[in-house]
Amino acid sequence: MTPLYHDFAGETVVVFGGGSVGARKARGFDDAARVVVVSPAFDERLRSLAGDETASDEGSEPADGPSVELVRAAPDADAVGDWLDRLDPALAVAATDDAAVNAAVESAALDRGVLVNRTDVSGERDPGSVVVPATVEDDPVTVALSTGGTSPALAKALRERIEAEIDGAGEMARLSGEVREELKAEGIAPEKRREAVRRVVRSRGVWKALQKGRSYGRQEADTVIEEVLDR
Repeated sequence: MTPLYHDFAGETVVVFGGGSVGARKARGFDDAARVVVVSPAFDERLRSLAGDETASDEGSEPADGPSVELVRAAPDADAVGDWLDRLDPALAVAATDDAAVNAAVESAALDRGVLVNRTDVSGERDPGSVVVPATVEDDPVTVALSTGGTSPALAKALRERIEAEIDGAGEMARLSGEVREELKAEGIAPEKRREAVRRVVRSRGVWKALQKGRSYGRQEADTVIEEVLDR
């Protein structure tokens, strides 16, 4: 599988299954998309995400409010296609405890050209099937990692290790982006510009200074840049 980032802004993600797995999947998309969870019952974490103790019945219109909508229904394998046609999602997640329903979600999604994430299988996937990776974020930096669905436990362990490694990466991304744009505006030659930015992001001094505050990091970065430009 080839890793890609996908922008779900303005899109719908439908999750079939309201248990712990469905809750985890919904939580991964609720900041980026409208999430609709279809299930006869819902994990407490889903109720919290939806911001309501109640769920709408099948066929009711979604209300304005939280990006996670709970729809109380138990679609069988034959009804899955109708749900996809009705909701028109960019991604369908098969997270029920019924293998037949999960298989139907996968089949119906692939038939309609909809991306699908099936949670009860691992390893090789059909074209159009996706694995949702574990992620570590320090905005605007996002690191995604996956074991191809074979070992979620390893993905979680690696995520915890990486969290410590990228601490402060978001601030470094903003600083280095600012430096790059300023040097470009000043007409610095591309080779010098790339070298200066490269030296900034690899400087232990800049990383340490950023921990004290943005102004300290900027001062240290300016010192590094001057050394490059004066050469």
